[in-house]
Amino acid sequence: MRIRRILAAVIATAALAGLGLTGAATASAAPATPTVAVTENPTPGECIDGGGKVGANNICEGGTRNGELVD
Repeated sequence: MRIRRILAAVIATAALAGLGLTGAATASAAPATPTVAVTENPTPGECIDGGGKVGANNICEGGTRNGELVD
């Protein structure tokens, strides 16, 4: 009888420890960071490659470079 209680306690502790490790791994995942830092105004080709088009006053309209002044 005593062995059953000890065995049940060990199994319950192991199960709770497993849940704790899983939650910690999920919670500690790093957020995604951009791979390209945008530091310069895009060229017309970069605006178009990003899915936009060069609009009035050389402003990139749409895409990933939306609203940026095109060189």
